[in-house]
Amino acid sequence: MHIKFFGAAGEVTGSRHYLEGETRGQAFCFMIDYGMFQGGRDADDKNLEALPFDPTDLDFVFLTHAHIDHSGLLPRLCAQGFRGTIYCTKATKELLKILLLDSAHIQENDFERAERKQKLGKWRGDLPTVLYTVKQATECLNQIQAVEYGQVFEPIPGIAAHFRNAGHILGSAIAVIDIEQTDGVEGKKRIVSSGDLGMFNRPLMPDPDLIESADVLLVESTYGDRLHRSIQATEEELVSVINDTMKHGGNILMPAFAVGRTQEILLILIGLVKKGRLPHLNIRVDSPMATAATHLTEKYFEDLDEEARSLFTWFKEHQQAIDLKFVADVEESKALNRIRGGAIIISASGMCEAGRIVHHLAWNLPHSQNAIIITGFQAMGTLGRRLVDKAPTVKVMGKEVAVRASVHTIGGLSAHADQEGLLRWLKGFKQAPDKVFVIHGESHASSNFAEVIKEELRWTHVVTPQKGDLFPC
Repeated sequence: MHIKFFGAAGEVTGSRHYLEGETRGQAFCFMIDYGMFQGGRDADDKNLEALPFDPTDLDFVFLTHAHIDHSGLLPRLCAQGFRGTIYCTKATKELLKILLLDSAHIQENDFERAERKQKLGKWRGDLPTVLYTVKQATECLNQIQAVEYGQVFEPIPGIAAHFRNAGHILGSAIAVIDIEQTDGVEGKKRIVSSGDLGMFNRPLMPDPDLIESADVLLVESTYGDRLHRSIQATEEELVSVINDTMKHGGNILMPAFAVGRTQEILLILIGLVKKGRLPHLNIRVDSPMATAATHLTEKYFEDLDEEARSLFTWFKEHQQAIDLKFVADVEESKALNRIRGGAIIISASGMCEAGRIVHHLAWNLPHSQNAIIITGFQAMGTLGRRLVDKAPTVKVMGKEVAVRASVHTIGGLSAHADQEGLLRWLKGFKQAPDKVFVIHGESHASSNFAEVIKEELRWTHVVTPQKGDLFPC
């Protein structure tokens, strides 16, 4: 059996891991995740790369969760001929109906807008690439099969799998895959892919499930080289930034991933108002996708942790404590840019690459009384990363914009486990896996975490693969 890494190896986005081998005398090949690369022109080129296998030969796909860097190229895979089943949890399937269609819609709109400008002589260079259409994204949804957490299923004879809760976002899963051996080795070989792991003891999602055994382990390392601030320190910084900005009559922009991050931020803000740490707030959630995801979160109310359920209940009983509005149409979104102060605007995309947040940044970045709160990981090459790196000017929608607003990176808001959280999860294994692949992290983060695993856990077979690497397993 072999594993090959087509993405999220030496980098964070583009999660795509290919396994091939034999079971019960039959050859198989499948993917764990099929995500989109994000961040700059280099990402576009990688998204367009042809794979060194025929998509029609692929048996099935295990999908750990709905975020676009894990799911975003599935419609393209299906359009290229993949006819197998995509397995995921029930909440992930519901989220894919929102995220994949939104992704396709953005691509089509970007192309049409650029094409119009080109005809007017206002567009230079190549037109944006449409990786897939709304029609193709819709057709892809027909190949998805949802299963419950813990439900064992057999994609093909000889392979049995189940999903465990990863605690990252709604529906996020750890994939546990048992493969019968036909090469003289007795028993089964267990492949475990962590997907993206959430933090322990945080609002919204339950703690990641611990897994006791694996022969081959794929573990994420987004924050494998650092520790997050505690939730207490995070709240202190949030309170300080919000109160200071409001005192100076500014707005606060919070670029946030529509799924998971937006809902957690809302819960934290509700909790701070409940405690009396923040005054009455005017919050605008300007993302149709985040609105849909928030409604879906309420539908899966019982999947949330106890603290989240308690805060949701309190807010429903005290809705006057926060002026919370979900912005629907484009005109309402444009009207937000006429607000000169006192608003908290939460908008997608989380890395500031597209969507309504880009327009809000163009209007708010030049004014020193405003604040930008970065709430999650920003990949290399993204506008969000340039803001984190304190660029004095940034290009927004083709124009240079001065960055006079204050920019605050609050790492404690991340939905990813930090180094301590990742180690805590790894300590759940009763013995070292035969092979550990540290993935889904920039090279320095992955290599740092690999060394920590070797030193702290005394695990010896720990590898940091790069894109295109092939390993026996």
